[in-house]
Amino acid sequence: MERLEPLEAAKRLIAERFPDCQGALLAGSVVRGEATETSDLDIVIFDKNLPWSFRESLVESGWPVELFAHNLTSYKQFIAMDCESGTPTMPRMIAEGIVLKDEGILDSLKKESQTIVDRGPEEWSEEFIRTKRYFLTDALDDFLGSESRAEDLFIANSLAELVQEFVLRTNCHWIGTSKWVVRELKRFDESFAEEFIDAFDTFYVSGEKGKVVQLVDKVLAPYGGRLFDGFSIGKEEL
Repeated sequence: MERLEPLEAAKRLIAERFPDCQGALLAGSVVRGEATETSDLDIVIFDKNLPWSFRESLVESGWPVELFAHNLTSYKQFIAMDCESGTPTMPRMIAEGIVLKDEGILDSLKKESQTIVDRGPEEWSEEFIRTKRYFLTDALDDFLGSESRAEDLFIANSLAELVQEFVLRTNCHWIGTSKWVVRELKRFDESFAEEFIDAFDTFYVSGEKGKVVQLVDKVLAPYGGRLFDGFSIGKEEL
């Protein structure tokens, strides 16, 4: 099947499958100018007649499509979950999306979502930062003590996730998953993102752990460094 232009393909899908919806947006990599050969179309639907939200994957006009369908209230639950997790998937799709159809509801939704994106996630408490310091220290100790290359690989994966989360959330910045780890780090600080990439790339290529260890210590330093002695969870004073 011949592949249509993204906007045309998205509008065709809306016309055929959701002709009575109140609003629809095309979001994702094609909107940001970051599309690759394997990119799909992310389409958000708002239809007051839907009893509940759903997600569906399909092919339309030669494009793989990820469809996110909501009624006029269900999307709020997903925004709330995104804010809690620190990953702004739904608010960013709404804020950045290109309008495919609008019966007067999208302007307020887009403004609301952009405000959420600009505000960033909820600030971590000092106690929560302390807990995250402990788990980052624990993973680093495992990394330093491991003599198994196979185990090293997966400990490094955990460290990468913990480091990006710690840096971004302590700075009230959204976090990412998968390819969005690097994207969110670059949004926050290009220089730190390159240091992060270099440290883990060096380890994966050569097995040298030094740069990763230095990076973790640098991240922890402003918050008191590594934490083990004296840490507890759920302990009550006797």
